[in-house]
Amino acid sequence: MLLQFLFVLIAIIIGARLQGIGLGVMGGLGLAILVFGFGLEPTSPPIDVMLMIVAVIAAAGCMQAAGGLDLMVAMAEKLLRKHPQRITLLSPMVTYLFTFVAGTGHVAYSVLPVIAEVARETNIRPERPLSIAVIASQQAITASPISAATVALLSMLAGYNISLLNILMISIPATLVGVLLGALVSMRMGKELHEDVEYTERLKAGMFTEVKTEKEKESEINSKAGLSVLIFILATVFIILFGSIESFRQLGDKTLNMPIIIEILMLSAAALILLTTRTNGIKAAQGSVFVAGMQAVVAIFGIAWMGDTFINGNMDQLRSSIEGVVTSMPWIFGIALFVMSILLYSQAATVRALMPLGIALGIPPLMLIALFPAVNGYFFLPNYPTVVAAINFDRTGTTRIGKWVLNHSFMLPGLVATISAVGTGLLIITLMGG
Repeated sequence: MLLQFLFVLIAIIIGARLQGIGLGVMGGLGLAILVFGFGLEPTSPPIDVMLMIVAVIAAAGCMQAAGGLDLMVAMAEKLLRKHPQRITLLSPMVTYLFTFVAGTGHVAYSVLPVIAEVARETNIRPERPLSIAVIASQQAITASPISAATVALLSMLAGYNISLLNILMISIPATLVGVLLGALVSMRMGKELHEDVEYTERLKAGMFTEVKTEKEKESEINSKAGLSVLIFILATVFIILFGSIESFRQLGDKTLNMPIIIEILMLSAAALILLTTRTNGIKAAQGSVFVAGMQAVVAIFGIAWMGDTFINGNMDQLRSSIEGVVTSMPWIFGIALFVMSILLYSQAATVRALMPLGIALGIPPLMLIALFPAVNGYFFLPNYPTVVAAINFDRTGTTRIGKWVLNHSFMLPGLVATISAVGTGLLIITLMGG
């Protein structure tokens, strides 16, 4: 089993370095080694999860092509410029909301440069709002009803009388508390901007002399963009309703499962956006949201399939070796989720790879939901795209990777937010009697 795990780990590490679809295709290579090299029986690929993600990404891509994301960014910029002194508290709420609505943290790219410039213009250390804004965009993945990670968890817990509302009732308040505490910590990070050595050196070098302090931009409200956002949000609301009220899913004497509901509603939303806004479907497929989402699909395809096969083929040994510890202290499983997310760079892939083990070990479903935010660990190594983007957008140099690599700008707010979210989730299920 250890040799098999070594090959799985090597596939993950190399795949993460290759970036893009590298993680998924290396998962396929690792699967080939497990099947043809070690004789493990391959499990079924996670088709339902992949199709749900494709449907959501199609709708989000259409919304982006129709100008919906640009409209959301313009509104966010107006809010931040109106209350610049509160930017460290407002910025994470903006990126959280963007991710919550779109189901992907990659939408944060569009607002990060706005955060960086508004902070600098108001003499606030950009590291503070940028670091927690990136963390908030990750935490919101585990609170969004349409994110790949949430739909993956829902599909696994559907047989335990767990609805989408059950997950959201725990994950939304838990992650919001985590983000808020992370923001409070971020407000005291580092020196004041005018005292930062790196910034003062760049200022003396004249790097900011030609920068224009832009006034608040008046964005023309595009009716097509607004309509695309409205359709997307309505589809999300209907998903929550269908997921929370079982009678809505009744079709004669049968009950439709949530993967089918999500796929139908999101594909319908994508079609309605294209039809009502007269947006070109090719443009939707070329946007950053669609490209990032399809990379996630390939990653889940390979990595989750490999992980499922490894765990299923070694379930007896895994159960016997850690069942005692996890049964007595189930919160330890959260550490495993955190570590695996660092390796996989994907909340959804982490859920698909490890949650079956948690279920097999007999961890209660509500406990697994409380531990769900632990899959947000990929800030730990400062090479995730949103982390790198935030560092590059901060022209003051305050958002940085430290001398020892791990002492980077995102470590403290990330740890505080993740630990607080899990702790709050455990408190909620305790109050619920779970």
